[in-house]
Amino acid sequence: MILQLIKRNLKLYFRDKVSVFFSLLGVFIIIGLYVIFLGKMMISYTDDIIGVNSRFLMTSWIMAGVISVTTITTCNGAFGIMVEDTALNRMRDFKVSPIKRWQLVLSYVISAMIVGVVMSVLTLVLSELYIYIDGGSILSFSALMKVLGYIMLSVFSSSAFIFLIMSFIKSQNAFGTASSIIGTLIGFLTGIYIPIGNLPNGVQTIIKIFPLSHSGVLLRQTMMSEVIRLEYMPDEFKIFLGVNFQINGEFMSNLIHIAYLLISGVVFYLLAIIVVSRKRSS
Repeated sequence: MILQLIKRNLKLYFRDKVSVFFSLLGVFIIIGLYVIFLGKMMISYTDDIIGVNSRFLMTSWIMAGVISVTTITTCNGAFGIMVEDTALNRMRDFKVSPIKRWQLVLSYVISAMIVGVVMSVLTLVLSELYIYIDGGSILSFSALMKVLGYIMLSVFSSSAFIFLIMSFIKSQNAFGTASSIIGTLIGFLTGIYIPIGNLPNGVQTIIKIFPLSHSGVLLRQTMMSEVIRLEYMPDEFKIFLGVNFQINGEFMSNLIHIAYLLISGVVFYLLAIIVVSRKRSS
């Protein structure tokens, strides 16, 4: 039964081309801004530090951010099916069917995670194609495996965060508003529109608390290491671009970033389950 529900949700998502487009709209905006404005600015900043590979390095930096953003925007679009079912009273039909509520909720979650992984991997392929055309090189096999692992980890945390938000939303208008806010803020919260080093300390703290920013760190480290090893990058440079997060004068290790994503995902899912359970009892 769950597999049938997942198949149904995936068909509904991919059949709605407009929804798929808007799930990736934030990605298109970021790439457009990079090509038109941010690229020249960031490359000119890194020329004196990195040298001839500065363009390859900064393209890898922006594409790592694009992939991390995709993990949350596509999950958001996939959860739109749950909101639509609620708004159009399809839940009443499910209630009189032999489908159990936990099966229905689980199908939404799994569908969103599948959509997130598929669309993020597609974004990775397009990003690597862009990097190659732009004069860079394709990720090595070991780096590619790391990136795929970080994508799945990021999708887990992102889907949990979006599920928690969507558990409060009952109308399609509210969903559209929430999606617009998420799409607008996500570029700032991941340090793409403005490098983290250019932001006030208070804003930097908020970014470090936001789980998806840790996904961006992991992806940046992996993709940028294909250009130059991290230990050869100046510490100020890594802090400025959000390649490393510094807490109390020490860089956070990858294990901490991974643990943060895992724990945040579990916490968000538990909170969402509590909210959905209270709705059911009421």
